[in-house]
Amino acid sequence: MTETAGSDQANDPLERMRGAVVVSCQAPAGSPLRGTNCMTAMARAAEVGGAGGVRVDGEDVAPVARAVELPVIGLRKRAVADSPVIITPELEDAHAVAAAGADVVAVDATARPRPGGEDSGGFLRALRAEVDLPLLADVDSVAAGVEAREAGAAAVATTLAGYTGGPVPDAPDLDLVSRLAAVLDCPVLAEGRYASPEAVRAAFVAGAHAVVVGTAITDPLALTRRFAAAAPRGANSVVGA
Repeated sequence: MTETAGSDQANDPLERMRGAVVVSCQAPAGSPLRGTNCMTAMARAAEVGGAGGVRVDGEDVAPVARAVELPVIGLRKRAVADSPVIITPELEDAHAVAAAGADVVAVDATARPRPGGEDSGGFLRALRAEVDLPLLADVDSVAAGVEAREAGAAAVATTLAGYTGGPVPDAPDLDLVSRLAAVLDCPVLAEGRYASPEAVRAAFVAGAHAVVVGTAITDPLALTRRFAAAAPRGANSVVGA
């Protein structure tokens, strides 16, 4: 029994991410790095650098899953006409991510209406019945996290904290991490504006199971603009600014 439990734990992709940094290997539209080859190389670099997992979008999921031995959090970003939700907005998107080889499927689990007016709880329940993979609920509040867990999410992430209304703050939402960790019986992944090792350490102190870092590691365009802004010529000297 002990050996079986240990084996199951070792194969659990969320458990494999415990206490680690997960690198979001995604490039925004217009980035010179936009493309599967670049994202695959980024994921391999993250693995060599000590990441405990990667978060990958759309057509990059399959090649990245083949290229690394890390757990892959897959999602599919797609704009739809009748909803602000873009992270895995419909069941077909989740099925595509699962079929591509993701170990975990990430979905928007905020209270915002989904395509067709469906609520996130109903979507998660339907998805849980159809996809035999852990579901990661990207949330923006404690209420959304609680609802997602009750609907069958295996874990929640603070991915959308600060992005569903009002000005986007500069700092990560450590308070939300702490509050979610206090009320949920599942892993809480800290994500959103983690830009320094100090912020990562603070997230673990707040109760994070893992911390997802994106721009600060994988977006040299944004980083270059940040440093160039401190130079006499400023960020406007950067091509594409």
